[in-house]
Amino acid sequence: MEKQTRLISVVGKKHCGKTTLVVALAAAFVRQGKRVGTLKHGTHPANVDHEGTDTWRHFHEGLAERVLIESSGQRVLFQRLEEESDPVALARQFMVGTDIVIAEGFTRSAVPKIEVFRSTEHEKPHFDPSRPNAADWFVMITDDDESTYPFPTLKFSDTAWLVTLTRMAWHNAMSIE
Repeated sequence: MEKQTRLISVVGKKHCGKTTLVVALAAAFVRQGKRVGTLKHGTHPANVDHEGTDTWRHFHEGLAERVLIESSGQRVLFQRLEEESDPVALARQFMVGTDIVIAEGFTRSAVPKIEVFRSTEHEKPHFDPSRPNAADWFVMITDDDESTYPFPTLKFSDTAWLVTLTRMAWHNAMSIE
């Protein structure tokens, strides 16, 4: 029986530490011997190629639907899309064989969520109990000592929150086929 891949999302507003947390969680899971994949949702097109390269020319001048470049130890696929995919579809298509996929962003998607919230950066978090997908949140990591949430809250100042969070993430992740 093939094991199923687990999926969680780390959400939060700009400059709250989402990427730092994704990297820390991924590294913690790798240290446990897990195969980890990550997904990143961007709000603007990614600039991972530049004008004049062969792949740029294939994609922009040749108007190819897909361009794949493989070099020593890595592969990059450029693909034209009519609409964005959700993290479940992306994990099913590109993360086969991983134990857990950690998505960064995808706030509106129906995926279990960890939110990173810094009250020094923003007035309020994404989480709102009136959101249609409010039940997707399972933990908040914050510097906010005033707010309470209907799920566990971990403070940046706690010394062992990453160990606790890794266990919570594994147990709260959704299983995808």
